Amino acid sequence: MFAPVYFDHNATTPLDPRVLESMLPYLREQYGNASSRHEYGRAARRAIDEARQRVAFAAGAHPTEVVFTSGGSEANNLFIKGAAASLAPGIVAISAIEHPCVREPAKQLQRAGWTLREIAVDENCRIAGADFQATLDQKPALFSVMLANNETGVVQDLSALAAQVKPSRAWFHADAVQAFGKLPLDFRALNSAGVHALTLSAHKLGGPKGAGALVVDKRVELQPLIAGGGHERGLRSGTENVAAIVGFGLAAELAVTRLDEHGSRLAALRSELEAGLVAQGATIFACAAERLQNTSYFAFPDLDGETLVGKLDRAGFAVAAGAACSSANPEPSHVLLAMGIEARLARGAVRVSLGAGNTVAQVRDFLAALNTTILQLKGLTSLASLTS
Repeated sequence: MFAPVYFDHNATTPLDPRVLESMLPYLREQYGNASSRHEYGRAARRAIDEARQRVAFAAGAHPTEVVFTSGGSEANNLFIKGAAASLAPGIVAISAIEHPCVREPAKQLQRAGWTLREIAVDENCRIAGADFQATLDQKPALFSVMLANNETGVVQDLSALAAQVKPSRAWFHADAVQAFGKLPLDFRALNSAGVHALTLSAHKLGGPKGAGALVVDKRVELQPLIAGGGHERGLRSGTENVAAIVGFGLAAELAVTRLDEHGSRLAALRSELEAGLVAQGATIFACAAERLQNTSYFAFPDLDGETLVGKLDRAGFAVAAGAACSSANPEPSHVLLAMGIEARLARGAVRVSLGAGNTVAQVRDFLAALNTTILQLKGLTSLASLTS
């Protein structure tokens, strides 16, 4: 069967074979409910406890601070809605480049009487200092600023931002889904600086879909989204997905052990990729900022991103026109628009996100295929202008 070269690791990653092997017993013979008191249940509970320790260690947290969820979207919703439910309506401040699973619950709060404040970013996708200070002056009760952007890969200085918020005693949350497994993460240090919660997800680092976590300071009062049997310290009821949680634990542990090796290799691959892109006339978005080492977001003038992605797919390369969760939305990326990128260029955006299995040969083959595709599209455009 034909399989395109996979360059979309920010959308999801292949399941690590070692992770799959760790999960299989809990899909077959170890099928107990972790709330049951017999040996089947105790075995499931031990597996969850071990996975919680692994995730906590990888994130620099204590196991009691890790609340398992079905993924990053649920964890983000749990913090934003759960924290808001314990507070009087006030201001919720989020960055203008947040993932929809932060933006949409914040908009739901707005409809429930809260005031939504979006914090501006600069042309390199970094939080704009003046607007951040202006936001602080309005005294929000909740902040949410992502650690690494899923489209541009730009990394924010969370410690510095949280330190500015800390005197106000507002709750500060960060979506760390894209950063976890690609950057060192130390919740203890971030918590000391003023970060109260982090969102994590398994399938971005070689783990299974359907498992995530909210790492949360126990001083934060949260109301659960899902009530029931009181699982996860009463914050997330529902029979645990033991196999997925076990896989998450091992994937997190493995990701930490390979951070330096993978980071330097992916950075070298991206450098080669971007040199080739610039030579072909591409604009690289946010190239002056610190970015995830695997992520490149670019566009070519007067070429539609969705069209380019489709052509590249047929040429054997799986890339993205932006965030996977927003692929049905024909509008330009809200991230690029927030950066001040013109809508016409933003519509041409294409994201390449590299992973452990990618090679120099694949990058070079991609650049050759891209060059051919661009020439074809420009030829069609020229032909259309002559016949119109």
